[in-house]
Amino acid sequence: MIRSIGQKSAFYLVLVLGLGLLFGPSALAQNGLTLEQVAKIQSVTNVYLSPDGNTALYTLSVPADPFEKNEPASTHLYALDIESGESKALVTDMSVSGISFRPSYNSITYLAKKEGDETRSLYETDPESGESSKLFAFETNISGYDWASDGNHIAFRASEPKKEKESPLPYSPEIYEENLTDTWGYIQNVAMEGHMPHRIPVEGTVYDIRWSPDQTKLAVAVAPTPLVDDFYMSQKVLIVDHESREIVAEVDHEGKLGQITWSPDNKKLALIAAATINDPIAGRVKIADAETGNTTLLNEDFKGSFDQIEWAGPNTLHYLASKGTWSEFGSLNAETGAMEIFIPTGGTILNSFAHGANGIHVFEGNSPNHPSELFVSQGDFELERMTNSNPWLEEVEMGRQQVITYEARDGMEVEGILIYPLNYEEGTRYPVITIVHGGPESHYNNGWLTGYSDAGQVGAAQGYAVFYPNYRGSTGRGLEFAMSSQGDLAGAEFDDIVDGVDHLIENGIADADKIGVTGGSYGGYATAWMSTKYSDRFAAGVMFVGISNNLSKWGTSDIPEELYYVHARKRIWEDYQGYLERSPIYHVDNAKTPLLIMHGKEDTRVDPGQSYELYRHIKTRTDTPVRLVLYPGEGHGNRSSTARYDYSLRSMRWFNQYLKGENQERPDTELEIPEMSIEN
Repeated sequence: MIRSIGQKSAFYLVLVLGLGLLFGPSALAQNGLTLEQVAKIQSVTNVYLSPDGNTALYTLSVPADPFEKNEPASTHLYALDIESGESKALVTDMSVSGISFRPSYNSITYLAKKEGDETRSLYETDPESGESSKLFAFETNISGYDWASDGNHIAFRASEPKKEKESPLPYSPEIYEENLTDTWGYIQNVAMEGHMPHRIPVEGTVYDIRWSPDQTKLAVAVAPTPLVDDFYMSQKVLIVDHESREIVAEVDHEGKLGQITWSPDNKKLALIAAATINDPIAGRVKIADAETGNTTLLNEDFKGSFDQIEWAGPNTLHYLASKGTWSEFGSLNAETGAMEIFIPTGGTILNSFAHGANGIHVFEGNSPNHPSELFVSQGDFELERMTNSNPWLEEVEMGRQQVITYEARDGMEVEGILIYPLNYEEGTRYPVITIVHGGPESHYNNGWLTGYSDAGQVGAAQGYAVFYPNYRGSTGRGLEFAMSSQGDLAGAEFDDIVDGVDHLIENGIADADKIGVTGGSYGGYATAWMSTKYSDRFAAGVMFVGISNNLSKWGTSDIPEELYYVHARKRIWEDYQGYLERSPIYHVDNAKTPLLIMHGKEDTRVDPGQSYELYRHIKTRTDTPVRLVLYPGEGHGNRSSTARYDYSLRSMRWFNQYLKGENQERPDTELEIPEMSIEN
């Protein structure tokens, strides 16, 4: 529940914030970033470039005002003229997806469900006038599409049509994991009036379809069922003949699958995929022969992970990769694996790119000082920032951000990122908020690190050092490092986090008595582990959608096979005791860390029961402060604005209470906030 603060206090707080809005962000600069400002941050999410390199498209994530609407952020569409640098809005009154330039037509297409539409449909926009018209609708939502080179045919994905069956009873139960709806693939000629879509005859759920440049074949990524576990671990790539609809080849691959893209000569496919079934991410590059399906793994020993690839010639790929805490952009020879670096590590963190004619590239990238924006490189690979979605941020004072390395107890070198408190004074020890990423197949880059569940610059503004460890099992450092935590749940991987905290203590930055820890999903597992097994080291914890009991987690999660293949490497029934001992509930008698537990009630990845269990164990077996907050309508992470803002407030208040406050009683269940808008 959100409660308004007292009338007099509310007046003064509203007055202070109102003056900040009246006189500009500089009035608030000395205070650093606030939670209210975080809640209104906009960011570029995807970038696209016309084939001639003249026009860039980008989508902008625009959050809803949490004081007005509890709903997810909207995704708006903008066009940027590369030569003039001017942007104009194309669609800002609804969320759009599936942005594309239509081949052979001077138009832009996207997916949207507009007022009056029964399903998500394909729309076409004239970039000059901005006028849109519906190009194609299907009986179920279109979830994705790809244009053929003629600009008339699309291959699209949509849920299998199902007829509603009338029941003679007034109530129907839900049959778990049965009677599921697949997503099918179809081919449609949108230029032919009255043309009926042809289904691509592959069995299972289709996750991606890509036309060959000559329009004779399609690459189809399909899993046997729509279950999430099959999406992760069982996708295969089939080559389908356009005319006959026959499957002419199957790509030799197993394990996780990412991007698929055809070579310009139609002879090869490049995949971002797992190296093996045990690779925790799709982060390697494989080249597949389109006739035989045989694959070649390139650069298996690359000490990074590939994030995106695009063909730049018959045997040349441009790539974007994560490397340590940085990003790298370059070219890759599809035959030899030889690499040439164009944009080295150490600068802007690049997350995606698109290329056009004359060597022009556009990128989506961020830095420690700003969230993601659109950047352009006009052939020289010098980046020019073209958008400024949050101009007020330029006046907000930020804490210094730095990549650090330290040695774990077994000699492993571990990287992390540290945000220093605002106005940091060397020799002064500060409370620390340790933020643990999920996965564990993920990592933090040295870019923008502040969000609703990541204290970042908000923590720095409130006098905290904020620490982001990339513990073993993290990505961005090659296959060996990503697999180094397998078969050792909560073992050396979480010891790395404690060793990072020790590094901060030894270097005079951290106050050993004021260490906090938080994280979501696998980071929530780490938080629960630190709050029980390592409770003597942590003074406060905030666990989000986290794991507390590996035994019950296996039976209630939607990804048990993924857990086996890329994490545990042992079936649960082969070692019940081992799984139990690596569960936080096993160590609850040692729990002295005040723990705030938060969870989405509709989470299928980590069942809310994991939070119930830990809450009940701590509450029953100890006198340690514990609280459980549930978010109705939310799943594995909060998507809607007010739920996010509520999470932010509760998280920071918990840390302030137990890392700063003398009073060790639990905060009130209600929040004290002003009733005000945070509009720009």
